[in-house]
Amino acid sequence: QVQLVESGGGLVQAGGSLRLSCAASGRTFSSYNMAWFRQAPGKEREFVGRITRSGGSTLYADSLKGRFFTISRDNAKNTVYLQMNNLKPEDTAVYYCAGSTGLSTLERGYDYWGQGTQVTVSS
Repeated sequence: QVQLVESGGGLVQAGGSLRLSCAASGRTFSSYNMAWFRQAPGKEREFVGRITRSGGSTLYADSLKGRFFTISRDNAKNTVYLQMNNLKPEDTAVYYCAGSTGLSTLERGYDYWGQGTQVTVSS
């Protein structure tokens, strides 16, 4: 079992940057593919992107292509990151990290979830 704790959220002005972190407990972090999802007020949770176990491959939501969002991981630190640059007000949401032994862009494909961290982008 993996426990996930996100951090790094906060209030930022449009055009600014944030780096979210997701720290995992346990010694099997490198066994899991990891993803970031987000949920904006009044909207369903949506896929942001995912990274494979080794960090060798990433996939981002089509809606975010061309945006400066980058997922990375450090298996030695049991941590996955989401670097977000040039943020826009529409990026305001609660951001969640999730882990799975499979590869998916769907919520139901992930077994482990963090509690989320709030990102607010002001105009």
